[in-house]
Amino acid sequence: MLYHIFCKDKPGCLQLRLDNRDAHLAVVNALGDRLFTAGPLLNGNDEMIGSVLIIDFDDDVAAEAFCEQDPYAKAGLFEQVTVTRWRKTLPP
Repeated sequence: MLYHIFCKDKPGCLQLRLDNRDAHLAVVNALGDRLFTAGPLLNGNDEMIGSVLIIDFDDDVAAEAFCEQDPYAKAGLFEQVTVTRWRKTLPP
């Protein structure tokens, strides 16, 4: 099952994001074929303010566990994290 993960950074935490980015990317890259897509949310100045990831997990528990173990989450970067089951429809 694919999961859409929406993460919104706490205001003023760009440096915290940058400090933990390499560790976060290592965890995401280690997902291999389970990673559908991922990337940062940007503000009007093209500064990173959050993340969107779509990842294949076996169940809700695995998706939530991934979010809790993300280096960004462990560093306290996020103001909000929403995990939702997602289905790709288009393009076919």
